[in-house]
Amino acid sequence: MRPRRLPPCLAATALSAALLLLVLLRTSSSSSSHAPLLAWPSSRHPTPPLPPAAARAEWGPSRPPSLAYWISGTGGDARRVLRLLRAVYHPRNRYLLHLDAGAAAEERQALAEAVRTEEPAWREFRNVDVVGDAYAVDRTGSSALAAVLHGAAVLLRRGPHWDWLVTLSAEDYPLVTQDDLLYAFSSVPRDLNFIDHTSDLGWKEHERFEKIIVDPSLYMDRNTEPILSKETRRMPDAFQIFTGSPWLILSRSFTEHCVHGWDNLPRKLLMYFANTAYSMESYFQTLICNSSDFRNTTVNGDLRYFVWDDPPGLDPLVLNESNFQNMVNSSAAFARRFEEDAPVLKKMDDELLNRSRVQLVPGVWCPNLGKEQREVDMDSCLKWGDINAVRPGPAGERLRRFISEISKTRGCGLAAS
Repeated sequence: MRPRRLPPCLAATALSAALLLLVLLRTSSSSSSHAPLLAWPSSRHPTPPLPPAAARAEWGPSRPPSLAYWISGTGGDARRVLRLLRAVYHPRNRYLLHLDAGAAAEERQALAEAVRTEEPAWREFRNVDVVGDAYAVDRTGSSALAAVLHGAAVLLRRGPHWDWLVTLSAEDYPLVTQDDLLYAFSSVPRDLNFIDHTSDLGWKEHERFEKIIVDPSLYMDRNTEPILSKETRRMPDAFQIFTGSPWLILSRSFTEHCVHGWDNLPRKLLMYFANTAYSMESYFQTLICNSSDFRNTTVNGDLRYFVWDDPPGLDPLVLNESNFQNMVNSSAAFARRFEEDAPVLKKMDDELLNRSRVQLVPGVWCPNLGKEQREVDMDSCLKWGDINAVRPGPAGERLRRFISEISKTRGCGLAAS
């Protein structure tokens, strides 16, 4: 019997799925045996003198948690990524910065050079890395999912102690300090996953899941829009699809499951979502809600503040000063989207983070920040405090109560979009 040939579109679909799986397998392998390719690998910097005891990180349930940040951008975003890094920096955390193929090599190198030279704390604690690989990403296709899985694998390799993975883009900004955020997360079990999700697919059932796309950014050097196939497919019956926000806060244990996957579900879903539009809005939701090991660790919320048009478009509206009070009252940890150097960002720096745009956020770990010494305002941390302690403000108390409240309801029930 002669083998049946696949139609061209389905052959391309199979190819893109195989490429996405290869990305994950290569990433998983490199995270366990080889150092990842980084433009600024912090561990290669000459080892500084051992910091004082107060500045040595201590880990465990009696200490504040640690966050791993994946901060992504494209061409022209290096300055925004640096500003966001300063706004969310804390020595207990881990940071991985990524500019996709839309950025020139010179911009990527400039970002790495800034991390290498601009802040004494970044050199001292060696917890900020920059991805050196330039690869294509299109947020409407599965290349965006491949990028996040790559970042997760590198962060697992680089930081053995962090508790949650937080995904941010250059268009995001925090609404609370890291002292506030670490304090709030100290109130809940460290296996919880904060993922906005629903099984009510509505119009997405046909437009997203029955239609097939091919994402050329998986195999091209430049960011390229996906190609829509003429063929369609039936809805799956081997698993139930969930969808929601692409912005996530994932536990370390679930992140390890996504990358290393000790059962076949992560890879099976990866192959399926390789040809799904906006797979970042469904892959993690579907994986966790179909996993008996993790389903009951799911909290239905992403701790983000958005404003949508009516009817909603593909992106939330750009935020400005008119949204400021609603952001503050939202009990969210982050907000998006912001234009570069928008006046509202300065208002957030001044009133929420207590920082200038060129300095890190003050905290127990760096008591001199923002204080006047010898008639000069200190913009860099020159003396380390206790990095194992946090001092929350009213926003931290409010966020702690909110996280504790929403964490009481866990699991993947039917919810409205």
